[in-house]
Amino acid sequence: MKQLVLIFTLFILYFSSSSQSYGQQILSMKERAQVINRLLEDKVENYLPEIMRREGIDMWVVISREYNEDPVIKTLLPAEWLAARRRTILVFYDSGKGEPIETLAVARYNVGSVFKSAWDKEQQPNQWARLAEIVRERKPKKIGINKSEYFGLADGIVATDFEELIKALDKSDKSKVVSAEKLAIGWLETRTKAEMDLYPHIVRISHEIIKEAFSNKVITPGVTTTEDVVWWMREKVRSLKLTTWFHPTIDIQRADPENFDHLRTFTKRPEKNIILPGDLLHCDFGITYLRLNTDQQQHAYVLRAGESDVPVYLKEAFKNGNRLQDIFTKNFREGRTGNEVLRASREQAINEGIKPSIYTHPIGYHGHAAGTTLGMWDSQGGVPVTGDYPLHLNTAYSIELNAATMLKEWGKEIRIMLEEEAYFDENGVHYIDGRQREMFIINN
Repeated sequence: MKQLVLIFTLFILYFSSSSQSYGQQILSMKERAQVINRLLEDKVENYLPEIMRREGIDMWVVISREYNEDPVIKTLLPAEWLAARRRTILVFYDSGKGEPIETLAVARYNVGSVFKSAWDKEQQPNQWARLAEIVRERKPKKIGINKSEYFGLADGIVATDFEELIKALDKSDKSKVVSAEKLAIGWLETRTKAEMDLYPHIVRISHEIIKEAFSNKVITPGVTTTEDVVWWMREKVRSLKLTTWFHPTIDIQRADPENFDHLRTFTKRPEKNIILPGDLLHCDFGITYLRLNTDQQQHAYVLRAGESDVPVYLKEAFKNGNRLQDIFTKNFREGRTGNEVLRASREQAINEGIKPSIYTHPIGYHGHAAGTTLGMWDSQGGVPVTGDYPLHLNTAYSIELNAATMLKEWGKEIRIMLEEEAYFDENGVHYIDGRQREMFIINN
């Protein structure tokens, strides 16, 4: 199994280091399916057992119906399955005897290569009764289901399925049903070695699209609008046979009376904002590829007549953004909560004269993924519950934040808004494909 993963990982790395354009490096749909399925096999076999044991759950039951999928089950299905089929029930059982985890599908057919069919409808017509038999035969201590008050991605079981499950179980087994909240989060947030061999390639593709968007190939100052660039990005992604997980944004800060406003920046931008010389451009952009997501914010500057470089005062403002990134990522420690990291980082930044706003989130199978919340733009004092969840090693984050700087040249405060993918392990935090240290330049 590990050798199969290695083969596909090396295949990807070959493309990512080749001289081909980033569009040519992208795998065919068939090749993607092969990689996704090997990644799934590797993670279930080599990572899930430790997570189940860490959280003290020896049986995990994930249930979904077609087109009403639990967010977790969508990460467990083979690449060829675009949705659950009828009612799909997956069961993981850890005997505690040092044996591999048993992976069963209470379905009439195997669910990919991982889950073996454990239901013969001719022998037992009732799917729920068969699930109850499987539980009875294995005698688990705890039966985890995806039910959570605060973590949406761990709250995938719907009311009907929960009621049917409880009704089907023996009386002695009903009391064993517990929330698998932390198990589900652990599954979603943990990044495997094979995934992390692939992730730089995925992030690089996203970076290259931004680089092309913030160039004179796409932008003609005085003609191109921010919406033109947004839709160019959408079309570019589709031309590469990829998808975005959110609609991109392009916004402008310039020497005008308009002050920064989060809602205006991300949700209330003018529809036809023409890009002009002297503009500070900002994008928010992400793609989905091989079931992993990116989420990036970068900046570009449009040269004025007579300029050959970004003005010094904007470069200094940008350095404040990079410095805030450094302060923040240095405060990551295994076991610290998001709120603790947020508080320590803000205090240090403020003491250094930086005006910070930090709103970082996990990333992986989902853009706004499961795991530790490290601030929200409108909750800089901490985030209840999700911000109290501790950091675990081998997890990935979108390091999302902004640093405000007062520009006397513009007579107002601007924000350098940065976001980059990073990985947290025993060596600390490192950016998966680097980070922006200088603005892109667009010629007038």
